[in-house]
Amino acid sequence: MEDGVIKTVATDHCPFFYDGTKTIEYEGKPVAIPGKELGSGDFTKVPNGLPGVGDRMPVMWNAMVTSGRFTVNQFVEVNCANPARIFGLYPKKGCLLPGSDADIVLWDPLKEVTYGTAYSQQRTDYNLYEGWNLVGYPIRVISRGKTIVDKGVWQGKAGQGRFVACKPFNEIL
Repeated sequence: MEDGVIKTVATDHCPFFYDGTKTIEYEGKPVAIPGKELGSGDFTKVPNGLPGVGDRMPVMWNAMVTSGRFTVNQFVEVNCANPARIFGLYPKKGCLLPGSDADIVLWDPLKEVTYGTAYSQQRTDYNLYEGWNLVGYPIRVISRGKTIVDKGVWQGKAGQGRFVACKPFNEIL
């Protein structure tokens, strides 16, 4: 990334439970999902992947901006503008311009959190970054001009998302 060869970072977000024989509470309801125990007798049957969609930006902020290796603008470019360009979504997504969707994350660069399952709010029983001390964290998320998360509290509504088709044959950055 520092050399400009890597243009973006993504996650496949495969939130299989570590121990699917136990339930967790998620959004006030008990949830159990078969997990890594499926491969206890045969490692080839372990569901592959890790949860990560909620972790990516806070962890990347720490690795990039808090560490001093990248600027805030470079963080936005790698995490927002470049993916939008690569998938043909720019300028609808990945920027703040007239006519764009006004998807905005307000970030507190000084907010300190001890990260993990309790903080990440992902529907899984473990977190790869459990116990990590992160400096800098999102405090408000705005989607198409409407607040959907404020200080960690979900304010969106089920079904308010909107499909945005990718455009084929985009220029590779």
